Amino acid sequence: MEVIKHQLKITPYPYQLEGIIQGLKWKRLFIGDEPGLGKTLQSIGIINAASAYPALVICPSSLKINWQREVEKFTDKKAIVLDNANRTTWPYLLQMKMFHVAVVNYESLRKYFVWDIKGGKSFRLKDVVFCPQISMFRSIIIDESHRVKDASTQQTKFVKGICTGKEWIILLSGTPVVNRPSDLVAQLSIMDRLNEFGGKGQFLLDYAQGEKAASNLEQLSQELFSRCLIRREKSKVLTQLPDKTRVDLYVDISNREEYDTAAEDLAKYLREYKQCPEGEIRRKMRMEALVKFMTLRSISAKGKVAQAIDFVQVFLESGKKLILFCSLHDIVDALKKSFPRAVSVTGRDSSIMKQAAVDAFQQREDVQLIICSIKAAGVGLTLTASSNVAFIEFPWTYADCTQCEDRAHRIGQKDNVTCYYLLGRGTIDHRLYGIIHDKKAIANKIMAADDDIPTDQLYFNELATAFMQSCEKDIA
Repeated sequence: MEVIKHQLKITPYPYQLEGIIQGLKWKRLFIGDEPGLGKTLQSIGIINAASAYPALVICPSSLKINWQREVEKFTDKKAIVLDNANRTTWPYLLQMKMFHVAVVNYESLRKYFVWDIKGGKSFRLKDVVFCPQISMFRSIIIDESHRVKDASTQQTKFVKGICTGKEWIILLSGTPVVNRPSDLVAQLSIMDRLNEFGGKGQFLLDYAQGEKAASNLEQLSQELFSRCLIRREKSKVLTQLPDKTRVDLYVDISNREEYDTAAEDLAKYLREYKQCPEGEIRRKMRMEALVKFMTLRSISAKGKVAQAIDFVQVFLESGKKLILFCSLHDIVDALKKSFPRAVSVTGRDSSIMKQAAVDAFQQREDVQLIICSIKAAGVGLTLTASSNVAFIEFPWTYADCTQCEDRAHRIGQKDNVTCYYLLGRGTIDHRLYGIIHDKKAIANKIMAADDDIPTDQLYFNELATAFMQSCEKDIA
C-alpha cells in the first residue's frame, strides 16, 4: 500500500487505494464507480503499480487530452494522443520509451490499428487483420466501456481484437451494469471472463432470458463483485470526499485558425497598449482590449461545442443528471438541438418557463439535462437533483463560478458535488481559469453577475499579463 502511494504523484482516497489493490489481484476487471469518484486514477494506479507499460487507453474523443494529462499528473510517465502527426511514428516512440501510454478514441481504432478487413461490411473478428504493433501493449484501459456493449459493432470487434491475450484489461463505466445483463456479454468477453459465467448462451439463459433470469440478478451481482467488478456510489464514500471537487477537462477546439487569428490580433493590440502613455487614450484602449478578450472567449467557446456534446452524451449514459452552464445563445441552441429532451433556463425563457424547467429537472427522472445560462441561472435556483455541474463557458470571476456551482452545492444536496470545466487546449480558457481559481485574492474582489468581463484594472492587468506570457511561450 505504501509502495503504491509512493509511486503515484497524488495520494488516493482510501477507497481508491482499495480499488487499486483489488485491481492488482484481478488484472482483468470492471471499475463501475459513479462519476466523480476517480475511476481514471484507479485504473492508472493499477497499471502503474504493475508497471504494465506500454499501455493503451481507448476513450471518447472529448476525453483524450484529459487522459493524457491525468497519466502525467498521477505518474512520472508520458502519454501520447494518437493523431495524424504521429500516425506512423507512434510505435517507434513507444518502443524507445519516449512515451509509455498511447491514447486513442473509439472512432480512430481502425485508422491506427487495423490493416485490412476481409469480410466486407458483415465481417467477423477473424476477418480483421490488425497491425502487429498492438502486440507491444501490455495493458488496455477502456473508458466508457458501455460503448462496446454491442458485439455486432465494428468498434466492439476492434476492441476485442486489440485486447485478445492481454494480461491487464480495465473497463471503466459509471453506467449501472446489473440492470441490463445482456449489455455485459460483450464486455465480459473483452475481459476474457465470459467463460467463467458459462459462455454467452449460458449467461443469457441464467441472467437475461427466461422466467428465472429476473430472480437471478442478485446472484449475478454477487458473482460480478466477487470476480471482477468494483462499484462505489458517492453516498457510500461521502465521508472520504470534499464537499466539492473541480475537474478541468481539456478539449481541442474545431475553429483553431479563427481563434489563432483573433489571438494574434489581441496580442498585437496589447503590445500597442503597453507602449501607450498613461491617460485617457490608455483607458479607452483598455476597454477595447476587454472587448477583444470577450470575443476571444466566445470563439473558444464555439470551438468547444462538438467536444462538449460528446462529453454530455458520455456523461448522460451514466444515468446521472447534469447541470450544464454556458452563455452564448448559439451554444444553447446547438445543445438543445443535440439534446431535445433537455430543459433550459436562459434569458430568453419567461419566469414561468424557467420554473417549469427547474421543477421538471428536480422531480422527473426522465429529465437528465438542464442547460443554464450563466446570467439567468447563476443565482437563486435550487438544482440539487444533480451533484454534477459542467461549464462549456464559465464566468469571469471566482465568485460567479461559485454561484453557478452552488445551484447544486446547497442545502438539500446529499452528495459530493463534482464540477467539470471544459477548457479549450491552447486557448484563453487556461489563463482565465488560472486567474479565477488560482488567484482567488484577485477574483474574490470582483463581481460580474451579468457575465460581462470585469473592467477592474487589476483584473485586466492579470489577464493581459497571463495572455501575453502564453503568447511568448508559444512563439518560443
